[in-house]
Amino acid sequence: MGQTVEMPLWALVLLVGFAAVTFASHFLFPSVRWFLRRRLERAVARLNTRLQRPIEPFKLARRYDMIQRLIYDPEVSVAIAAHAQAEGIPENVAFEQARRYAREIVPSFSATAYFGIAIRLAKWLSRSLYRVRLGHFDEAALATVDREATVVFVMNHRSNMDYVLVTWLAAERSALSYAVGEWARVWPLSRLIKAMGAYFIRRKSRGDLYRRVLARYVGMATDGGVTQAMFPEGGLSLSGGLQPPKLGLLKYLVEERRPGGRDVVFVPVAINYDRVFEDRLLVAAGQAGGRRFPARISVVAGFVLRQVWLRLRRRYHRHGYAAVSFGAPMSLAEFERDHPAAGVEGLARALMARIGAEVPVLPVPMVARALIRAEGPLTREGLDAALAEMLAEVPRAHVHLPRKDLGYAARFGIQVLRKRGMIEERHGAFVITEAERPVVAYYAASIDHLFRGRSGG
Repeated sequence: MGQTVEMPLWALVLLVGFAAVTFASHFLFPSVRWFLRRRLERAVARLNTRLQRPIEPFKLARRYDMIQRLIYDPEVSVAIAAHAQAEGIPENVAFEQARRYAREIVPSFSATAYFGIAIRLAKWLSRSLYRVRLGHFDEAALATVDREATVVFVMNHRSNMDYVLVTWLAAERSALSYAVGEWARVWPLSRLIKAMGAYFIRRKSRGDLYRRVLARYVGMATDGGVTQAMFPEGGLSLSGGLQPPKLGLLKYLVEERRPGGRDVVFVPVAINYDRVFEDRLLVAAGQAGGRRFPARISVVAGFVLRQVWLRLRRRYHRHGYAAVSFGAPMSLAEFERDHPAAGVEGLARALMARIGAEVPVLPVPMVARALIRAEGPLTREGLDAALAEMLAEVPRAHVHLPRKDLGYAARFGIQVLRKRGMIEERHGAFVITEAERPVVAYYAASIDHLFRGRSGG
């Protein structure tokens, strides 16, 4: 025992290294994780005191624990067995496939990333690009929502900026959990989005096993009281107007709830813009009859560099107004009681109708609609008269008039459209540039539904 043992230096270094790793993994790392977890819990507790809807424990659970809970769910287990039998593969192979789906779907929410980084970035970006306005907002109605209910914000989908705007404007109420598509699965963007509580979905997947895993996650989140945000249209509007609802996620949300569990309260949210940055891409995709958007990184980078160059030269101007309106909450329990035969399809139609009623009317959509409906060129006086007649048709619409002046709103809309080459002034009258007519119609369509049944439009 007292004899000297000789060993090579490299072996001693290796031995000490293994000892250090063992010490760290068994003693140091757990202590550090415990310390950080305690600090996070205290920070979330302070945060919850100022949020109208506190962050639920489900959202704060460790991602690993949530993945395990999801893949061992009884209904997922049944789906795994059925998938293995249908595909002629061992159940352990099907189980690993379900685990991959769960890892892909389940987020890893970070309150620090959401409230410390994402909200500030969203606020800065929104105000840098637009003059942001909050339209209709019934604070009293939202305050009466049952504290135990699961709140779901349902929105029209105009732009990828929708996520940014609503995340910021709803920040005082709670942390929103979005379903995001394949576009967000690019590293490092994917890590940030998962840290914000968003979950990925494969919009084109038709596999029964994948759909069952996704459905059970949505059901668990709903039962857990997670405040969610979803787009019933399922994707960006290619025409500018409201689209027929898709039933996928809404169906999961309604049908995967635990019987007798929490009520679900839907809050309709309507968004509109004076400029949608993807407008020409969306219009081109609609004309081509598909949903492929041939956006290249070079195009996006070029746009960003132009905006930076304009800022450096102090010639930068924001891209018009962006407005968001929040409608009256709608209880799922009350809807099912009052409309027992409506089903998910009836619920989707009711939600889209409520969203449509809240769409803000902004200067560019107003001017675009007046020019699209005109039989010929419009003078400034003719445009003012057309706008006044238009607004008289929808007295309950949420109209944003800059400076509370209809004439100024008309001039602002004209300025934005002329700057982008969409309209021209000829002999004192305004006419649409023929090549840009589909894009002008795109903006007009965003408010066109407000006038249906009231006029010939």
